[in-house]
Amino acid sequence: MKLLVTGGLGFIGSNFILHILKNYPNYKIVNVDDELPGSNRLNLTEIENSDNYRFVKGNITDQVVMEKLIRDCDQIINFAAESHVDRSIANAKPFIDSNIIGVFTILELLKKHKKRLIQISTDEVFGNLKSGSAIEDSKLNPSSPYSSSKASAELLVNSYIITYGVKAIITRCTNNYGPRQFIEKLIPKTIILAYHDKKIPIYNNGKGMRDWIHVDDHCSAISTLIHDGIDGEKYNIAAQNEYDVLTVVKKILSIMGKPSDNFEFAENRPGHDDRYSMDSTKIQNTMQWKPKIDFEQGLTDTVNWYLNNKNWWSGFDLKILDGYQWKS
Repeated sequence: MKLLVTGGLGFIGSNFILHILKNYPNYKIVNVDDELPGSNRLNLTEIENSDNYRFVKGNITDQVVMEKLIRDCDQIINFAAESHVDRSIANAKPFIDSNIIGVFTILELLKKHKKRLIQISTDEVFGNLKSGSAIEDSKLNPSSPYSSSKASAELLVNSYIITYGVKAIITRCTNNYGPRQFIEKLIPKTIILAYHDKKIPIYNNGKGMRDWIHVDDHCSAISTLIHDGIDGEKYNIAAQNEYDVLTVVKKILSIMGKPSDNFEFAENRPGHDDRYSMDSTKIQNTMQWKPKIDFEQGLTDTVNWYLNNKNWWSGFDLKILDGYQWKS
């Protein structure tokens, strides 16, 4: 099988490529990535000379580039996305361009080339849940420009399935963690700030509830759907590891042997969601997929990865960790 992976230099995309080539060594992968914030060539240095892997620098909104790549693949797994809520509040346009126009570009080409799309979405499309867990057909209720752009992409994909017969699957996943995650996200941000003995800023007094899944479990779920998923369906991917942000930060500080009070509460960002939660019964029952990585062990392994791979993040401007002012 030949897979076209978009955004494959990012966190989840790069881990997915490594997962596929490890488990399906005869597969071919083409990775198209425009090296925007969150992408990092260091993520895939171990396979850059592999005969089964090719990198193409390009943007998914570029119809000429994408047509050549889509024409020559079997399935497209679309990880390419602007994905940080804070940056979407500061400037929404890149999110509209990548997450909506980019998906539209891919869908238009799929009408012609009849290939299959796996659209990677997010639990944030369901917005703030005070209780219960979202199922696949729950109401979309996004709060931020980021989550709205991902919900818009879902609606576009769904319309092309119904109107044009495009073969596609939509997946939504809860908060990923693990190696190679861009340093602006909570877990790597906490690790790096704690390493430098700096206070970790926390929104909403640390009460924000998230369900945490290791990126390797997410990748195994996507791999399952590539092989066995049913076209036209949506699948929620979750691990049922609900912890509030303050608990996660304190767990990291404990693993690192840092003071448990090495944090400070920050001004809440606009439209902050208190809780995300999804029910993944569908994929577990119909695809026989289940998450395997224990959160405590996965978090410890993640901390150790960042501490043992300082060269991976030492080149970043740590001002990124200071946050955003949410001004257009």
